[in-house]
Amino acid sequence: MSQVYDEDEESRLAVIAEVACRHYGFTEDCTYRLINLSENATYLVTNSINGSESILRIHRANYSSPQDIASELAWMNALREQAGVRTPQVVKANDGADIIRVTADPKSSPRSCVMFEYLPGQEPSDDNLLESFELLGEIAARMHRHAESWKVPPNFTRRTWDLRSTIGDRAHWGNWRDGTGVTGATELLLGNVATSLRERLETYEHDSGRFGLVHADMRLANLLIDQGNCSVIDFDDCGYSWYLWDLATALTFIEDHPLASELVRRWLLGYEEMRPLDQHDKQHISDLVMLRRLLVLAWLGSHSNTPLAKAENEEYTHVTCVLAERYLRNPFDLISLEKV
Repeated sequence: MSQVYDEDEESRLAVIAEVACRHYGFTEDCTYRLINLSENATYLVTNSINGSESILRIHRANYSSPQDIASELAWMNALREQAGVRTPQVVKANDGADIIRVTADPKSSPRSCVMFEYLPGQEPSDDNLLESFELLGEIAARMHRHAESWKVPPNFTRRTWDLRSTIGDRAHWGNWRDGTGVTGATELLLGNVATSLRERLETYEHDSGRFGLVHADMRLANLLIDQGNCSVIDFDDCGYSWYLWDLATALTFIEDHPLASELVRRWLLGYEEMRPLDQHDKQHISDLVMLRRLLVLAWLGSHSNTPLAKAENEEYTHVTCVLAERYLRNPFDLISLEKV
């Protein structure tokens, strides 16, 4: 898979951000600062007149259609209004649109842009990691309960996260074999993991009680805590998957944490207070955690020019191999069910 971003991307994004701000009535001396570049680009926009702040998201080209984005916004709005889950409200453009299309120059394809309200708060501290994972589980359960009963609006479209779209022939983020340092023995080891995942997850049903609309990036980094209030942000990956995919995503980058099994236990404690799970679900937690690990390996390979990929480098591949060896010895060694 070719690289998603090239060395000129940030320059193009700055032009788009400047043009987009005009669509929202910001004056020319407003400031916009790039605060994150991953799948999309996120800018903090400051109004020069009153100092108020907003969040501008510029979508990656040729990834999410305007209808995909509109569907994401529809669920965020429903969660806020119907499920008591605080999500950022959309700031409408001058013409009343939720989504605008902006080009960096006449030769470039238009990019979708959305402006969100700025929500105060900070990511939960690592000092309270166990308590934070219990909170993550409780919020996920609330969202899943809503998803089970919510009547999606017409033309609702979101991507699916299953075997085929993560490590199969329709992988959204590319092939895990293109991850940094995946050669020779490493490729053989992870290939054996992929085979095992296919065999084990083929028996994990896609029925309504196990598979539905999920956040799909439900990490602590996407929670904001402010004076006891909690907000959930970054629904860009939301789509259809196993409900426990949100548990797997919570462990992203920390699957090797010494307290990983205890973190899972606390997530489940918060979750099952609102939405019970059966043993069949719990037997596949390790599979989903390992599947997420391979998916992110593919993402880092196809997004190697991003700050996150540069920071992770080959260390992510090395840790993935350590986890893979544990998983192949016994899937339940990765996340101990005895502690769950």
